[in-house]
Amino acid sequence: MMTDPNPASAAAPQRPLRIGDAAPEFQARSTLGEVRLSDYRGKWLVFFSHPADFTPVCTSEFVSIARAADAFAALDCGLLGLSVDSLYSHLAWVRAIRQKFAVTVPFPIVEDPSMAIGRAYGMIEPHSDDSSAVRATYFIDPEGVIRAMTWYPLNVGRSVEEMLRMVAALKRTAGDDVLAPEGWHPGDDLLITPPQDQHAVLAGDDEHWFHQTVADSK
Repeated sequence: MMTDPNPASAAAPQRPLRIGDAAPEFQARSTLGEVRLSDYRGKWLVFFSHPADFTPVCTSEFVSIARAADAFAALDCGLLGLSVDSLYSHLAWVRAIRQKFAVTVPFPIVEDPSMAIGRAYGMIEPHSDDSSAVRATYFIDPEGVIRAMTWYPLNVGRSVEEMLRMVAALKRTAGDDVLAPEGWHPGDDLLITPPQDQHAVLAGDDEHWFHQTVADSK
């Protein structure tokens, strides 16, 4: 069930969610009982949609994400899946995955038959006749703020390794004056935030002021 403090807003065009926005709150049924987005406050969350249960690409993703659940937990990061399919479809799919791949999906999969959650997050076009959600992933910080988003087409699966790398990089750079360079993994060198004004730049004698690395001390 999606909560809307302003019912009239449902008829108005909604600005797409952006990095830095508060993730829309919701309450819904899932394969592990009733869930609220606010249940995950205090930890990182990867909230991701899939087009449909019992489909090849989605099945490959859920098997891989389930197998990586301990790696996400080590980052103090929760996992929450969603599609417009019903709870009963989700439950049947979870059982089929365990029977075929010997993998138990340990995280909740939310049902969204009304498409209210999918539309609030932009996973489904507001006036689309097709109920399939795009392959969207939202990386939400412990305060409930969206810190990164990725979108994939229906015919290409996500990289679970990249999902883990994204969480690790977001956590490492949060509240610290360091930057994660291309392809950064935990333990790799980081980048120093360069000076932000001309006086500081000209006062230094390092010609590489714009690209200085520092060893990761954490």
